[in-house]
Amino acid sequence: MTASIGTAATGAAAAGASPPEEIDLHRLAAWLATEIDGFTGPVRLTKFPGGQSNPTYRLDTADASCVLRRKPFGPLLPSAHAVDREYRLISALHPTGFPVAQPRALCTDDSVIGSMFYVMELVDGRSLADGSLPGEMPENRSAMYRELTTTLARLHNVDHVAAGLGDFGRPGNYFERQVARWTRQYRASQTDDLAEVERLIEFLPRTIPEQARTSIIHGDYRIDNALFEPGGTRIKAVLDWELSTLGDPLADFTYYAMQWAMPWEDGGAGLEGVDFAATGIPRLDQTVDLYCSLTGRDGVPALDWYFAYNLFRLVGIVQGIKKRILDGNASSDKAEATVARLVPLAKRAWHFARQAGA
Repeated sequence: MTASIGTAATGAAAAGASPPEEIDLHRLAAWLATEIDGFTGPVRLTKFPGGQSNPTYRLDTADASCVLRRKPFGPLLPSAHAVDREYRLISALHPTGFPVAQPRALCTDDSVIGSMFYVMELVDGRSLADGSLPGEMPENRSAMYRELTTTLARLHNVDHVAAGLGDFGRPGNYFERQVARWTRQYRASQTDDLAEVERLIEFLPRTIPEQARTSIIHGDYRIDNALFEPGGTRIKAVLDWELSTLGDPLADFTYYAMQWAMPWEDGGAGLEGVDFAATGIPRLDQTVDLYCSLTGRDGVPALDWYFAYNLFRLVGIVQGIKKRILDGNASSDKAEATVARLVPLAKRAWHFARQAGA
């Protein structure tokens, strides 16, 4: 393997504070020297801000920079934070030409830095959290959303068996498995009694839609998990594959489409209330048409059930973050602000469930 891994920061965000003392940089450097050809120390780690899931660091050496992604510190829920699955997925996708960071090395030995981790290419790109894309010209906004939709369609069109991922997910209805999974995750980290969540736990399992297709799904496909080229509209890498699996591609598409159904707020991804004609951002129906044309679909079902499910899943994720805060293991200074969204997310999920017939 080569140590020539890149030179620019991942996304627009600069790296933040130094890593916790629990990471032994000397032990890490010794491991890297055995795994990456041409590696030269010393090693410096700086944690990227944001992200309450798997802590992610910029790793700088004497002559190269890359990214290290590890499991969080402290006790974890079963099946969560599987960085080895992320590594396997990007290792399978990279040779297909799909835009992912090039994988470099996976460490399954917890004794090196305290948990499993992997190292990947540091991609020179910009991460854009504001869905309205301020500062871009209308034609660029149009091109960037077309690129987002096209890239998602490309993922769903990958032959997962040919890519060596035929066993990357369980058989059967994806939504049935996921509703059960996120119910378990919610229960395992539950700290409060929320009436809307209890109603969702009753409603979603008995109204599962049929699954017509199976593909690789990202699991968290949104605008700020895509790195755009500096000053351009092309996606250089899709990031954060922690929730990836095989499943119903409508899970990915409807999660992405939910951006159009969430209220626009300054700095957020929501697009409800945006002037599409003036901004150049495509309408949801245009986005649906493009995705369907690229994936050979005649159309997509009514979206309300899917929006309710996706928000229920977010409730489970945020509830897990809240539990990690209480346990002292949250990985981001922004975790408490994220947790403040728990009740509004639950209410919004139930709103869509009601529209879906609950």
